[in-house]
Amino acid sequence: MSSNSHYATCAGREIHFTEWGAQNARTIIAWHGLARTGRDMDELAAHLSARYRVICPDTLGRGFSQWSPDPHNEYTLRFYAKLAAELFDRLGIARAHWVGTSMGGAIGTVCASGLFEPRLAGRIASLVLNDNAPQLAEPALARIRAYAGNPPAFATMAELEAFFRQVYKPFGWLSDAQWRRLAETSARRLPDGRLTPHYDPAMVRQFTDHPNDYEIWAHYDVLKIPVLCLRGVESDLVLPETTAEMMRRGPGARGQARIVEVPGCGHAPALNVPEQLDLVTAFIEQNEAALAA
Repeated sequence: MSSNSHYATCAGREIHFTEWGAQNARTIIAWHGLARTGRDMDELAAHLSARYRVICPDTLGRGFSQWSPDPHNEYTLRFYAKLAAELFDRLGIARAHWVGTSMGGAIGTVCASGLFEPRLAGRIASLVLNDNAPQLAEPALARIRAYAGNPPAFATMAELEAFFRQVYKPFGWLSDAQWRRLAETSARRLPDGRLTPHYDPAMVRQFTDHPNDYEIWAHYDVLKIPVLCLRGVESDLVLPETTAEMMRRGPGARGQARIVEVPGCGHAPALNVPEQLDLVTAFIEQNEAALAA
């Protein structure tokens, strides 16, 4: 099934998203990682779109969404939650399941807690955290800051693809066609004609201006919805001691959380192979059935 491309004005900013399965009533939000775009969710969205409406946004400053004119205040989880709340309202979404990779998982957590956006309280039915947790390892954050804030530029698409294959090797297995699509959907031309990753380098100010933005235990602890955390076995961002703590707190303490270690991946599983797609689908279907009971 194919997708449609749309734009919506949220919190005064133009946000791009793709929509799959528009004819379906039940909705899934699939939100990408820090320096990525909503097109990373193509395989997952196509897999789910026979039964669900799947919305895959480009975060502010990424892909085809507007770049922020106020990086200090808007490249933050609080503002991303505001964008998400307005997107829910614009699209008439009463309730949705949320699948978030890395940053997308953090956005889902703060949205589901309702602490930043009370209008979202009760509107997220379940949460998949794809290699994301309420606390992230500092050495990995330093690595991300180093590459995300200084995106390289290349003369050719082949060179850009080779760069992505190296940087995103922890995603796990991707076919050659998937690597090519990742490169093509993650590229923009600079004025001199060179190719660079398709995001605003100023988005890294989230880490420099707000160094504790991703410490979100307060949001996780109040969640009263089912949570599935997929941790890449080789992840340096989400550590085993953190996922153990997740099972002792919040939804984990209430018996609503589950941790699954994903082999052959680091940060973060690409959600593009049957085993990963089936994990996410089974979790959502189980919770959808519980809502209907």
